[in-house]
Amino acid sequence: MFSLDGMTALVTGASGGIGSAIAVALARQGARIALSGSNGAKLRAFREQLQDEVGGDHVEITCDLSNTTQVEELVPAAIDTFGKLDILVNNAGITRDGLMMRMKDDDWQSVLDINLSAAFRLMRAATRPMMKAKFGRMISITSVVGTTGNPGQMNYAAAKAGLVGMSKSLAQELASRNITVNCVAPGFIRTAMTEVLPEDQKAALNGRIPMGRMGEGEDIGAAVAYLASREAGYVTGQTLHVNGGMAMV
Repeated sequence: MFSLDGMTALVTGASGGIGSAIAVALARQGARIALSGSNGAKLRAFREQLQDEVGGDHVEITCDLSNTTQVEELVPAAIDTFGKLDILVNNAGITRDGLMMRMKDDDWQSVLDINLSAAFRLMRAATRPMMKAKFGRMISITSVVGTTGNPGQMNYAAAKAGLVGMSKSLAQELASRNITVNCVAPGFIRTAMTEVLPEDQKAALNGRIPMGRMGEGEDIGAAVAYLASREAGYVTGQTLHVNGGMAMV
């Protein structure tokens, strides 16, 4: 069940904590992965690790999502490599946190450009080949804060909420072509960044989660693998919240 044998995927932000977990989950189900990110050396090291530990035929494609030209070339590059694209995962994102009174225009714009506009361009580029194939899975990684909001993250919350609205709209446009468009909204996920937090901060964070712990990257990877599967063909325009009960929406 949930086999992705014969399918190809493009994952942005693939060498990060959540991105690498998503890539591993898809590869374990049999997909071939085009791993994208801005750090070529880090991508190459992860691709070699993925092939050694999981197996499969994977490639890395370096792309700076703040560069419109590179973004426009990313989907065609993945298709040129694999001959088709079945799954697009918009995972890459940045934060530029700050209270609204102190937030600079550049902090607002850079988060919107990378977290939302780049995803729009990748989805637009993937639409035509997926329509031609009469099959496709587009999955964007949003966030619980796109639903709840969060002080100091107006830009990030706006971009993540925008992904949800954009996905719902595209889902309606493409449903008749057997293309689904969905989101996964992580809550607090244990990453290298959260591991360096003081223990009292970790305890405070865990206290907000009914399950009493942060999630793992594998929890997000499993959700993406399900939505990418053929079995999820009747699920579209949805946001799957993976947050340990922190926000029950």
